[in-house]
Amino acid sequence: MPELPDILLYLRALAPRIVGQRLDRVRVTSPFLLRSVDPPLTAIEQQTVRGIDRIGKRIVWAFDDEIFAVFHLMIAARFHWRPSGARVPGRIGLAVFEFPTGSLVLTEAGAKRRASLTLVRGSDSLRDLDPGGIDPLTCGVATFGARLRLENHTLKRALTDPRLFSGIGNAYSDEILHAALLSPLQLTQHLDDVAVQHLHGAVVETLRGWTARLQAEVGDGFPEKVTAFRSGMAVHGRFGRPCPRCGAAVQRIKYADNECNYCATCQTGGRLLADRSLSRLMRDDWPRTLDALEQLKARQR
Repeated sequence: MPELPDILLYLRALAPRIVGQRLDRVRVTSPFLLRSVDPPLTAIEQQTVRGIDRIGKRIVWAFDDEIFAVFHLMIAARFHWRPSGARVPGRIGLAVFEFPTGSLVLTEAGAKRRASLTLVRGSDSLRDLDPGGIDPLTCGVATFGARLRLENHTLKRALTDPRLFSGIGNAYSDEILHAALLSPLQLTQHLDDVAVQHLHGAVVETLRGWTARLQAEVGDGFPEKVTAFRSGMAVHGRFGRPCPRCGAAVQRIKYADNECNYCATCQTGGRLLADRSLSRLMRDDWPRTLDALEQLKARQR
């Protein structure tokens, strides 16, 4: 799922291309994309995009008369900038938005259609779509700590909760926690003030660093390779590969459709976190430490 650095990258690329431009035509090819009835889709055709912004991981286009088009890309939807008159890709195409300057194509990989376009009228209706998370790049340490400790959850869950923090997802939460040298399963209400300050610094440094890095890579072009797996990430998507800080193999916990990547040496004092499915299967044979894991591997060779 595109997270804060990716959303900011899209906003930076879209602004000079569509703000101040007339949206001539919208062609929606997926019946699952549009999630609203009033205002109708025709309400934004032949209208000028007055501004773009974000609400968490959602991208918002503003039109006259307080009409807003709100895009949620979910996991696999992506924008592509093409010359005028571009066709909608048959299997993965969701919609095309035609501007005098070019065509903005929206696609979604995979079989599931989760991306959404919602049209709302009025700022109150727009606020109803906001899950309430605070901006992690602008909040101070005190505000960050208060929000983090609002409920007693694991750090991984708290950082990725859109009701608490805006724009942090699975990928960058892994990177943040690795930078902060904190376990993803550490409970929020057990953190002392020093750890909270350290975590806040890791959040800001990680998100700002990756935002600057991605924007430098794209330059004035349009981002065509928005992905959760980036070359240069420390732990996310790097299961089994060496941690760039200590060299130990990156570990993971798999749950539902996601996984959490971490370095046991740097973040958990060498303790392996229990993967629910594997630890349930292996029971007492589940290795608790990196040393035990290496011994298990040696026996299996």
